[in-house]
Amino acid sequence: MKLKQIIAYFFISLPVFIMSSCSKMDDYKGKYTVGGAIIYPGKLDSVRALSGKSRVEITGLFTSDPQVVKYAVFWNARQDSVIVPVKRTNGVDTAKTIIGNLPEGVMSFEIRTYDAAGHISIPVTIAANVYGDLYQSSLLNRGVVDASLQNDGSVLITWADVNKDSGIQYMEVKYTDKSNKAHDTTIQSVPAGLKTILPDFKVGNAISYRTAYLPDSTAIDEFYVPYQTKSVKADVTSVYMTNTGPFVRKAFDGSRWGILADPWITNSAVINHSGYGGYATDNGGSLVMEAGWSNTPKIVNGKIYQTINLPAGNYIFQVTDYTEALDPVYIVAAAGTTLPDVSDVASALGTGRFNTKTGTNETVQVPFTLTQPQTVSLGFLSTMQSGNQYWRVTSVKLISN
Repeated sequence: MKLKQIIAYFFISLPVFIMSSCSKMDDYKGKYTVGGAIIYPGKLDSVRALSGKSRVEITGLFTSDPQVVKYAVFWNARQDSVIVPVKRTNGVDTAKTIIGNLPEGVMSFEIRTYDAAGHISIPVTIAANVYGDLYQSSLLNRGVVDASLQNDGSVLITWADVNKDSGIQYMEVKYTDKSNKAHDTTIQSVPAGLKTILPDFKVGNAISYRTAYLPDSTAIDEFYVPYQTKSVKADVTSVYMTNTGPFVRKAFDGSRWGILADPWITNSAVINHSGYGGYATDNGGSLVMEAGWSNTPKIVNGKIYQTINLPAGNYIFQVTDYTEALDPVYIVAAAGTTLPDVSDVASALGTGRFNTKTGTNETVQVPFTLTQPQTVSLGFLSTMQSGNQYWRVTSVKLISN
């Protein structure tokens, strides 16, 4: 009997509890829905945040609610915001706004729409990268493996390979052609195997180029590396030098020895074969020094050189030689109208030496740099006093680098 009373009491109490709970819920709704149901304007759809340089572009679509009259974008923990008016049409409308003066790094944004009555949509949140000085400082110009003048007068640029995700979009190359016409060429980037031809290049000039980067696939701004100059490797021998091999003589003893024709200058120390020296018929005409054999006088500070005027730039004086020399033979690029003595050879712009192993054929390159237009002497210097010795040069080249 007692159990039946408890069960009956439970079933009587339950409706009262339910009725009481419903009453409290209605009170809660009434507190927050005064005047009717909660109204949420249609939110912005298909929202994107596009990265930029100290800025972000927010885009989206209004697809449903024609009552939206504006939207707001919040950032910096809602401490900053912008309100953008909206004029809806009968179709799909596009929202687009740029938020500027942003710090570099990842930024989060909250977007809400509003109708004319002030109702607010549920939020849409999105994040984007903001790029700035830190990213800019990490960028490098794309490397150039080689830039050299071709036989047809063009320049062939071989670009260094890069990763496909490097962000490099293109390179802008400036150069001058042989008619003094300036060109500004855009080279679209591919990651590997990229080569570029610049036609009718003006010999002696350099190219100038910069690289454009896009930080990521959503970015609205490109970043540029400052222009840098790249010298063009070119054989400029025929521009600045003559009688470069096989060598031509201006005087001849009728047998083997002679004196080199202009513009070569041969000092008296080299003319040690009965009034001749510096030239021999060897190998079809060579630039030579010899001492010792047949009581030929020793050579002290023997010099053979050309004097030329060069613009500022990087150069290589290239020599093809055969040597049986016992004493040092110097290849010299010197400022001014003559070569230094052996004791002062270190003062030259650039020096090289023949191989110390006799019986050697070789090609030797002597690099030197001019920071301004300058008169330069290019040639050979040796003191030969240690017995029978001989060397010859079959050709010389001047390369702009």
